[in-house]
Amino acid sequence: MSWTDERVETLKKLWGEGQSASQIAKELGGVTRNAVIGKVHRLGLSNRATAAGAKAEPKAKPAPKPKAEPRPSPKTEAARPITPNSPAAGNRPNIPARKQIIPAGQPLPPQPSANEISPEALAKVNEVEKGSKKISLMELTERTCKWPVGDPATEDFWFCGLPVQSGKPYCEAHVGVAFQPMSARRDRRR
Repeated sequence: MSWTDERVETLKKLWGEGQSASQIAKELGGVTRNAVIGKVHRLGLSNRATAAGAKAEPKAKPAPKPKAEPRPSPKTEAARPITPNSPAAGNRPNIPARKQIIPAGQPLPPQPSANEISPEALAKVNEVEKGSKKISLMELTERTCKWPVGDPATEDFWFCGLPVQSGKPYCEAHVGVAFQPMSARRDRRR
């Protein structure tokens, strides 16, 4: 089917009368509803007047969007007064850091070195890992230590598997490494 000048004029007339694309397709014959819609858009007829007999319903106005505050330029930022909650006062919003996702087979980021973990905790972890159950991911339960050992991209990767400390995901030795008091971590960074 081709769009002859006569068929296009019929389409324009019926569209202007407010007929639906399905009704126009039936009237023209040999054309689908979607073909009518496509031709209407190509002709630029998509805004049509309502039919004389049809009652125009008023459309609800969309709620006005709240205007976003414009970001200040560095010049206007310096001129702003510092309020207790402004970023210039040192109060940054509490935005959690994104977790780094490392694809399988890629090297792991540097792990805490021995001087970042207390020697006592490190010795205890080394001793515990020698006697750990070395279980796989599928063998983990709520009662087994979930401390990972090794590189997940290799065959030598395993979980501790010893009984967990109450309320924690790790055994006693791994809790000592994972949950350190804040002051102890600060002292090691100096």
